[in-house]
Amino acid sequence: MIFKNKIELGSREEIEKYTGAVNHKTSGLSFSSLYMWRNINEFSWEVINGYMCIEGISHLELEEGVTVHFMNMPLSPTGVYDPEQLRGCILEAKKRFEEAGFMFTMRLIPYHLTDTLYEAFPEELVYMSDRANYDYVYRRQDLVELKGRPYHQKKNHLNYFNKNYICEYRALGSKDADEVMAFLDSWEEGKADIPADELRMLKLEQEAMRDVLDNIETIGYYAGAIYIGGEMKAMSIGGRLNKNTVTCHVEKADASIRGLYPAITKEFCAHLPEHIRYLNREEDMDLPNLRKAKMAYKPCTMIEKYIVNFKSDRKAAPIAPVAQPGIEYNSENNK
Repeated sequence: MIFKNKIELGSREEIEKYTGAVNHKTSGLSFSSLYMWRNINEFSWEVINGYMCIEGISHLELEEGVTVHFMNMPLSPTGVYDPEQLRGCILEAKKRFEEAGFMFTMRLIPYHLTDTLYEAFPEELVYMSDRANYDYVYRRQDLVELKGRPYHQKKNHLNYFNKNYICEYRALGSKDADEVMAFLDSWEEGKADIPADELRMLKLEQEAMRDVLDNIETIGYYAGAIYIGGEMKAMSIGGRLNKNTVTCHVEKADASIRGLYPAITKEFCAHLPEHIRYLNREEDMDLPNLRKAKMAYKPCTMIEKYIVNFKSDRKAAPIAPVAQPGIEYNSENNK
């Protein structure tokens, strides 16, 4: 660990003071997400110069034999940033990275906070679009109603499912952990023919699920499943991102049952609290099948994220070519 604290249940209150204050909108900066992926990404955190810094490892380069430690955007407890204070925080974090033998890099930086970094480091940083980590955001009601031409195919599949299957949606709790894990095991057995990189990510996801399921109530995850003939055939689990957005962390269904995927998406969204307006379905990790599936649900907006390096370190960075900042989608702001 580069920083001194691990992500633990006991650190939730402290972490949420910072994650809840900054309107970052990114799926990874919620306690439900940090806790779920804490071991896989080896997250550590520390408050430096008044801002919370969270670091971990990226899995996008591991197959190339490269271990990249990165830091998220430092989080302010008030949501307001002082350029000089932020500068001191980042320079100290950079020093910690270099003392541990790693080049300093920041990732998952939302587009709307790049100006904040620029104020602290004018002309000193380089920004690279990180398309693999863009978040997909949908209007919750769109996924419940599936209205209009864009959703015609999804609605047809859902209608077929409703006509041919009698099902029940149930909320899940920690008491259901064993049943969910058994379902996930059977689901994974049918995925042996998928690409190796996608299979590796699925296995990492599977490793994270047991502890999450045991702590559904403690952390406040939203979770539910569809049962057909008394047998679990689909499940979804997510966590609160901000006051009107929930992040869907995991969604799985028996793909042999036509219409089951849109059914679990609809039911999960329909059973969220009424004040939730948006569903963040996280990133696609540059996996073609996952990108196709997420685009098919017609996101209302994308949360654009950037990799940020110091220009002096740029040559050493095993990352994508430089891209000019710019919004890919002209869509409503996720307020």
